Amino acid sequence: MTTPTPIWDQALIAKYNLTGPRYTSYPTALEFKEGFAADDLVKAIARSERSSLSLYVHIPFCHKLCYYCGCNKVITRHPHKADIYLDFLEREMATRGPQFQHYEVKQLHLGGGTPTFLSAEQMSRLMAMLRRHFVFSPSIEQGIEVDPREIPLSMMSHLAAEGFNRISIGVQDFNPVVQQAVNREQDNEFIHALVAEARTQGMSSVNLDLIYGLPHQTASSFAKTLEQTLAMDPDRLSVFNYAHLPERFAAQRKIDETAMPEPAEKMAMFRQSIEYLTAQGYQFIGMDHFAKPDDELAKLQRSGALHRNFQGYTTHGECDLLGLGVSSISQIGDCYVQNQRELKHYYQQLDERGDALHKGVSLHRDDLIRRDVIKALICNFELNFVDIEARWDIAFTEYFSTALTALMPLADDGLLAISEQKMVVKPPGRLLIRSICMCFDAYMQQQLRQRQFSRII
Repeated sequence: MTTPTPIWDQALIAKYNLTGPRYTSYPTALEFKEGFAADDLVKAIARSERSSLSLYVHIPFCHKLCYYCGCNKVITRHPHKADIYLDFLEREMATRGPQFQHYEVKQLHLGGGTPTFLSAEQMSRLMAMLRRHFVFSPSIEQGIEVDPREIPLSMMSHLAAEGFNRISIGVQDFNPVVQQAVNREQDNEFIHALVAEARTQGMSSVNLDLIYGLPHQTASSFAKTLEQTLAMDPDRLSVFNYAHLPERFAAQRKIDETAMPEPAEKMAMFRQSIEYLTAQGYQFIGMDHFAKPDDELAKLQRSGALHRNFQGYTTHGECDLLGLGVSSISQIGDCYVQNQRELKHYYQQLDERGDALHKGVSLHRDDLIRRDVIKALICNFELNFVDIEARWDIAFTEYFSTALTALMPLADDGLLAISEQKMVVKPPGRLLIRSICMCFDAYMQQQLRQRQFSRII
């Protein structure tokens, strides 16, 4: 399968740049319902036919508040709070470990918050706990999110010794004026040193995260950030669209809205990111992700085998996903479940019940069919009708007659091509893949849902 570079068509983007889900799941987390019981998860584990597991561990603590952040976090300067958190994490692992004893962990990711809030000793304790309660594959992929303001250079060797082979560094922007405006001032030279040390320690993959749409950014200033980023030769890049939702995220109310770029300037940043990164040899994976052509993400996409879950694009589609820690989300077979979102409730429920489950949803047959369709489109930009028909015993054009009718204007505008047996997203449609997927989303017919999502671009 070829992966043509996306084409920026301003008229089409203006027409189809709606608000919509990022489809890390289908249905989205908006459909989760409270009262999801521990027995429901046990039944989902029994129904699942998988034997491989991806583990996600949420570490919520940060030393300092970043004004743009919408993540689940706890701001504190007290390292002992992490010790208490690890105590409760082990209680959760003691419950989950026996339930997943027949699984082999192929992938581990630590996110947050700031996982590198943990000291070397706390990190070793966490890894010992995980190995005690779960079976790790000898070839496990271990990744961690890194805040360059909160990690000594010596920590890289410790992470490598604990088995980490992938890191993701939150850069956001190299411009000091932008950093100050969002309360995230950092040492740019240290970031270069951190990347170099990661490679010295044998890390097989380095990802750098950027954000466009922050105060004081311009297309010209962001171009310099892109150049500085590529000077470090990352294996993967994420170029995220900043979604300004101060009514939902209190920290964002601290941002000076008069300093934020106009929508046209913001779009110019993303356009130049795509054009510059693809010209430098990176493959556009989708939405806001780029990878070198020899990266596993890129190779799997070219073979039509890329997958997506709550962690984003993934090379481990054969795995169920188990989330541990406050607010974490699991995807086990036909079930999604989320832990308590507030730390005090997470602690309280573990004390009272031995688990932290808060809400979730069991997918019915229509959900599962539509999930397969949306995943194929958003990951690989191509959908073979015959595959869906064989897997689900349906006549595709009859089952999805409403969706296909809704797609006809998009096809007429050149976003995709529809034949008798398949659907292929064209280069102009790759940037608007979420708009295409929304035509298959039964829940988006409830128009009020759209108000709860960010814009596509």
